[in-house]
Amino acid sequence: MKDRFMTDALSVYICDDRTELGHLSAKAVYDKINELFKTREEINLLFAAAPSQNEFLEALTAYEDIPWQRINAFHMDEYIGLDYNAPQRFGNFLKERIFGSVPFKSVNYIEGNSKEPEQECQRYGELLKKHPLDIACTGIGENGHLAFNDPHVANFHENKLVKIVALDERSRRQQVNDGCFSHITLVPKDALTLTVPAIVAANYIVCMVPGSTKAEAVRNMLYGEISERCPASVLRLHRAASLYLDQDSAKLLYRG
Repeated sequence: MKDRFMTDALSVYICDDRTELGHLSAKAVYDKINELFKTREEINLLFAAAPSQNEFLEALTAYEDIPWQRINAFHMDEYIGLDYNAPQRFGNFLKERIFGSVPFKSVNYIEGNSKEPEQECQRYGELLKKHPLDIACTGIGENGHLAFNDPHVANFHENKLVKIVALDERSRRQQVNDGCFSHITLVPKDALTLTVPAIVAANYIVCMVPGSTKAEAVRNMLYGEISERCPASVLRLHRAASLYLDQDSAKLLYRG
């Protein structure tokens, strides 16, 4: 690991590469799971679905002694209108990498193809109320988004836990940059997402952000004002959040 520092309340770790980032962030989540189970019968974890999470998810699922059967799993967002079998669906992405490979007590999918999306938002919000989040495992977007809370729809004071959003062009183009879609015209324009308040309500947040395409967002997140213009900046206010970067995503930071 190259560096460690604080920005407001946020702990920042700069790792050598994506592999180390995956291992260190997974170890942080693993340690927190074990700590929580000293006093809890079950806990609730939130996961993000993006290539930025691959190394973390691989490292986390390698821990054979995690009592997955005592963990309820949730995910952050889902496209509206994609085919059920589309690999780009976030539920399918997570099913392949973690939801389908470890024995969770429950896996709670957001149904992006619900005929009543507002009712689906309410249903999933009620699940989150019933199972308050203990740990949120997240990334950030090229535009600084958290989940699909792009700057134009992010609201730090949102009164909903889940809402319908229209995706901005940069957020949609990121999906092409990540190799998830071959062309922006194939990327859905709308999604369901946990709101910013729903995510930061988690007792602990571990944020994994590798890659040079995220360098500008990381700089804005850590050095800009805390505002919806860079939704991820809100993590600087969380009492127990940590950010894991690699050399590429940290390249625009000022380091002496």
